[in-house]
Amino acid sequence: MKKLFALLFVVMSLVNLSFMGKSSQNDPKAQEILDAMSKKYKELTSFKAKFTYTLENENNPKLKETAEGEILVKGSKFKLKLGGQEIFNNGTTVWTYMKESNEVNISSYQPEEDDMNPTKIYTMYKKGYKYILISEQNEGGKIFSIVDLEPLDRKNSKLSKVRIVINKKDKLVKSWKIFEKNGNRYNYTVKNFEQNVKVEDSEFNFDKAKYPGVQEIDLR
Repeated sequence: MKKLFALLFVVMSLVNLSFMGKSSQNDPKAQEILDAMSKKYKELTSFKAKFTYTLENENNPKLKETAEGEILVKGSKFKLKLGGQEIFNNGTTVWTYMKESNEVNISSYQPEEDDMNPTKIYTMYKKGYKYILISEQNEGGKIFSIVDLEPLDRKNSKLSKVRIVINKKDKLVKSWKIFEKNGNRYNYTVKNFEQNVKVEDSEFNFDKAKYPGVQEIDLR
């Protein structure tokens, strides 16, 4: 499940809350960009995004995984699809459905323990990281800011850095890449983004009627 979120997304997983540390010197320009990005997402009532995911390892050229994903977020609720799995979170209960085995795990939602929650992805940079603006690039007439996050506790972190690419005009995330010390590189690129979509709360509940024969495993 953490691999699924290492994800995440945002949404998405940019960071792990276990990377705690005291404040360090940060690039003011990078902080301005990240704060503007965070503010943008917080102002949205909901959003829906389609993204591509790739996993490669710089030490193993033969390793390459690709997948397409979708995420729907409304407040603290979200629905995520990626790699044969679907996760539903209605704010109190989490359902993790695995297509291959046609089973769903049910657990209580505990936000203080859910360090890979995609609804938190745009604020996690505020604790346990230092950040720097690497460069700005022009792609098709659009300017993108490239910001690197580095864990303060580098010794105990499995990450070396997270690179986020942000549209300078609309403050939306175009892509993010997670660099692990073991050479793994997780890359997420947003292909389509819809803001303030109309969505009913029922979308975030698992409806077993839509999954004939599904086996329910209640972990609550």
